[in-house]
Amino acid sequence: MNICIVEDHTAILENLRLLLAGEPDINIVGHHPTAEAALAQVKWAQVDILLVDLGLPGMTGTELIRRVKAQHPDIRVLVYTIYEDRPSVLEAIHAGAGGYIVKGCRPSQLIASIHEIYEGGAPMSPSIARTLLFELQSMTRGQGSSSTPSNILTMRERSILQLLEQGLTYKEISLRLNIAASTVHTHIKNIYGKLHARDKIDAIRKGRYHNII
Repeated sequence: MNICIVEDHTAILENLRLLLAGEPDINIVGHHPTAEAALAQVKWAQVDILLVDLGLPGMTGTELIRRVKAQHPDIRVLVYTIYEDRPSVLEAIHAGAGGYIVKGCRPSQLIASIHEIYEGGAPMSPSIARTLLFELQSMTRGQGSSSTPSNILTMRERSILQLLEQGLTYKEISLRLNIAASTVHTHIKNIYGKLHARDKIDAIRKGRYHNII
């Protein structure tokens, strides 16, 4: 199976490369620190599995998943990340992830998960499975997560709101996250809309109230 790894932490990326290179049935066709580098350099038609972190600089892992799946729907996506919160999990699944493994698992578990998703399974860490089960139960009761204020912001939107709370300007946020200032403006507009906030101060106040920041 051909696999592409996208992970911004240098040591983790190298460890993953060494781990997977030792598997006789796994062929690494790309290993990149950013989504942008992967999109520009990977021959996606040759990829069977995308192993991706979510908290990437610039374009997020979720955005990468969405773009790759839009062009190559047959590619299986396995998320490998530290994020266990419901918004991050649901956003990744909705974008097209077929498996979700939390960092810290044993190497053998990660290898098994890669084989499982390649064979058509949906490997999940126990905490992620519980999150999805709770979501399904909430939907059954007619209480979908979209009505819960603490769950309505995406991972990137929450990061930007946290930087706003720290007093950073739009330009400083764009430099910190390596994204265009216009993209920051769009995210902040979406944040205001989701929180029904009048301005930055109101958004920060509501973010604190709902334990978003």
